[in-house]
Amino acid sequence: MKRKTTSLIGAAIAVALTLTGCGSGPEATSPAGSGSTSSSASYDPNATIEVGSLYEPQNLDNTAGGGQGVTEAFNGNVYEGLFRLTDDGKVENLLAEDYKVSPDGLTYTFTLRSGVTFHSGKPLTSADVKYSLEKVLAKDSQSARKSSFTGIKSIETPDDGTVTVKLSDKSISFVYNLSYVWIINDQAKDLATSEDGTGPYKLGTWKRGSSLSLEPFPGYWGTRPANQGVVFHYYTEATALNNALLTNAVDIVTSEQSPDALAQFTGNKDYKVNDGHSTTKLLLAFNDRVKPFDNPLVRKAVTSAIDNRKLLDSIWGGYGTLIGSMVPPTDPWYEDLTTVNPHDVELAKKQLAEAGYAGGFSFTLDTPNYDPHPTAATFIKGELAKVGITVTINVITADEWYTKVFKNRDFTATLQEHVNDRDVVWYGNPDFYWGYDNPEVTRLIAQAEKSDTTAEQTDLLRQANRKIAEDAASDWLYLYPQIVVASSSLSGYPVNGLNSQFYAYGIKKS
Repeated sequence: MKRKTTSLIGAAIAVALTLTGCGSGPEATSPAGSGSTSSSASYDPNATIEVGSLYEPQNLDNTAGGGQGVTEAFNGNVYEGLFRLTDDGKVENLLAEDYKVSPDGLTYTFTLRSGVTFHSGKPLTSADVKYSLEKVLAKDSQSARKSSFTGIKSIETPDDGTVTVKLSDKSISFVYNLSYVWIINDQAKDLATSEDGTGPYKLGTWKRGSSLSLEPFPGYWGTRPANQGVVFHYYTEATALNNALLTNAVDIVTSEQSPDALAQFTGNKDYKVNDGHSTTKLLLAFNDRVKPFDNPLVRKAVTSAIDNRKLLDSIWGGYGTLIGSMVPPTDPWYEDLTTVNPHDVELAKKQLAEAGYAGGFSFTLDTPNYDPHPTAATFIKGELAKVGITVTINVITADEWYTKVFKNRDFTATLQEHVNDRDVVWYGNPDFYWGYDNPEVTRLIAQAEKSDTTAEQTDLLRQANRKIAEDAASDWLYLYPQIVVASSSLSGYPVNGLNSQFYAYGIKKS
């Protein structure tokens, strides 16, 4: 099946909760974490890396709804944060050389790395950090991370190298959340079509509808890129993207979206197929406020009636993962919960009868019109018919989904992707679009955020996640694979799909 994924939740609303972490100095700009491919001993430092992608930016400003494409091309390459999320999910220091937290957990003091300049030549100062945070928090900001920082009470800049942030509530996730904020020159203009970051690359040329090039920044504070530049080539169809790889028009595909086309690369010595970890979950999301899905037994019955393995294999041909919850393996609080609501048609019938629906019921499934949602909806309809449930599929556009489902909560059940890591916390918010409301889960998630240690946070979120799974708050149909296909001449590229980022500075071409 040929497919292109569009991720509304990832671009517009998803947010995460996680642990803090400390990292290294300038060496943090070397290839990203253990998820990267190993570097080759002999390579051409003057090579340009040709990258194929389906995700062209809408604009170049991440706080103006630039979309997945600008994150993929710019995050860590053109712009940097105070901290960086590695390819294997760890948080490392980047523009923040060090930080301290007050005993009450409400004040964070960051010491900035010295000798950092923007691509325009202006030195990095604390004013830029303050400006960047305020830009995310601005009324007109469309940043997907905006709600992560509503607890900021004040931002102070006692000197050029120091930033002090005071919070209204304790937040162990604060440093992690900062890894998503790009530090921008406070004097920069027109960031929708230009840039002024501190990263190892500066913007070359953006040819809308075609390509975006990045060039090494000579004044970079850290380790120079292992290549002479990167060109992101944009395609609208997976077939065209694969043909570009086969004809050497591109060296690497950041995310393979045509699983039935992989056969032409597997077993071919000229290419390497990398099966990495993604954080994108395909959900059958129930409206837990309305009948019959206000009853956990009904939700459990629906979940057990659907053969998620068969669905995953039919769409991804053996790639991808079943997880049984909202938590992917790259989250610290991951636990395999696939046995909590197993595929069991007879169990589903028994649960329906116990819930008072022995004769089944009918509901409408609002389904986004882009792949794989219509295919998944048809499959689900067939599976639920086996237990007496009648499904009417209502296909809608992404914009209609946002208004009807997310904003107005006018739905009974829906299909949607959630792309972010560490986003199980949404089940602690009864006002979220799916309306799941369990006071115990809300308490555990709130308590986890105020944890003193990451071990305590991890334990609490594991407890919450298990309870969410036991309640079948949603049916987490499967976790998408992250398939990176590259020329065998390449090494040092990231293979996991965290935050849609694609660190290019460590890629080597022999």
